[in-house]
Amino acid sequence: MANIKSAKKRILVNRTRAARNKATRSAVKTSIKKVYAAIDQKDKEAANAALSNAVSTISKATSKGVYHKNTSSRKIARLSKAVNALD
Repeated sequence: MANIKSAKKRILVNRTRAARNKATRSAVKTSIKKVYAAIDQKDKEAANAALSNAVSTISKATSKGVYHKNTSSRKIARLSKAVNALD
């Protein structure tokens, strides 16, 4: 354990940020799973609704610095491609 006051604060801040990042990542994963669940059901309307929600969640995570912008672009592109493949 750290002895210096600033190091102790760093540990606390890092724990807080890690917890927040974990929650955001979890929300992104959940929204992605909902899109794929709608795709598996072959429900295009639900898939489009879930896609817009997932894109919003991913974009928020990117703006907060949880994901790199290329990672978020890749995730959004894959989801969009999967939803557009539904016919």
